[in-house]
Amino acid sequence: MAAIAELGHVGIHVFDLEKEAQFYQDVLGLTVTDRSESLGMVFLSARPEVEHHELLLCRGRSADREAMMLQQISFRCPSLEDVVEFYHRLKAANVPIDMVVSHGNAVGVYFYDPEGNRVEVYVPTGLKAAQPYLQSIDLTQPPDQVMAQIEESVRQNRHGSYVEPALAAQQNLF
Repeated sequence: MAAIAELGHVGIHVFDLEKEAQFYQDVLGLTVTDRSESLGMVFLSARPEVEHHELLLCRGRSADREAMMLQQISFRCPSLEDVVEFYHRLKAANVPIDMVVSHGNAVGVYFYDPEGNRVEVYVPTGLKAAQPYLQSIDLTQPPDQVMAQIEESVRQNRHGSYVEPALAAQQNLF
């Protein structure tokens, strides 16, 4: 049977191609691998030597800003320290942060790009946790303390999923 190995790339239409491309380069550190001025396309990759592009930005978004067409775009990081560094970089750049959470099996920082698309940087924890699992975490703490808190929470909730009530209300989950 045919199988999917991994997500190859996501393409999104944008209002301001240059502003969006600059954001993904400067704030997230993606590399522009190709661009077409005439067609209004910018190809970006976190691993250009492995994957030509993981994100394609295309000029010509026509939906209202409030009409979100994507739930999120997620970028996997190699370590918790990388996620923490992105958190501080996002804060320094005054990027609107939606939530900073543990999913038990991952740590994620959710934020909005300049056009309001929700983006996540995350790292797997190696833990097993039933989903949905949302618990606020404080990435200003040392990474070992963050992981100790996540491990304890997963241990306490090992028989089912967990959603912090404040996050459930904020994300309109219930």
